[in-house]
Amino acid sequence: MKKMTGLLLCMGLFISSCSLPAAGTPDSQIATSAALTVQAAINVTPLASPTLANTGGGAVTETAATPTYSQPMANVSEVTNCRTGPGIDYERVTQILPAQPVRIIGFFSPNYWVVSTTFGECWVSGEFVTPTGSFAAVATVTAPPTPEGDVPEGVTLQKWDIFCNFQTNQADISIKWSDTDNETGYRIIRNDEVVAELAENSTQFTETIDLLSGQSVGYSVTAFNLIGSANSKTIPLSC
Repeated sequence: MKKMTGLLLCMGLFISSCSLPAAGTPDSQIATSAALTVQAAINVTPLASPTLANTGGGAVTETAATPTYSQPMANVSEVTNCRTGPGIDYERVTQILPAQPVRIIGFFSPNYWVVSTTFGECWVSGEFVTPTGSFAAVATVTAPPTPEGDVPEGVTLQKWDIFCNFQTNQADISIKWSDTDNETGYRIIRNDEVVAELAENSTQFTETIDLLSGQSVGYSVTAFNLIGSANSKTIPLSC
């Protein structure tokens, strides 16, 4: 009987040892979970690159950025003459006003823009223009031919007056001259600066300026056409 009991005990220990996991062998549930984690990592879809695009056939191609283009415009900060050519001896077509930009269509070296206005194409000095938009690609143009003919005859001043108001420190100026024969306009020069441009056949000019007692100012009149210009004498006026 003791032998039988011992034998049964040995068989029980043997069977128990067979059902234990072998050393170094992972539990089946742990192994399965690890395998699924690895597979999930392999199957993750990579994020699309912002510089790449799919062509539709499976291939991935790099896309280039599209450059932007904006219409070149000319802006002025004050009323500016626009003429038939690059210079003050060309006839005035119109005047460009502040806050009313015009379209740039050409460039003439070293510093003139050709613009499009409601009165036609004309040339404006770059000294008075602030260009905006994609003006770097504007085509360079050639100047129109120099017009032929004679310069205007000299301007003869006929009368000039000044009235000084010492209460307001202002002066009323009045100048008259004889009309020349072949001018296209007149320019009024005050202290060596152009302060007004008048149409052909004009014969007088008036303005009110700030002028203190004891101050003086000089005026002259210039007749011009497409060929050239002629100046009057300069008259000094003082309060």
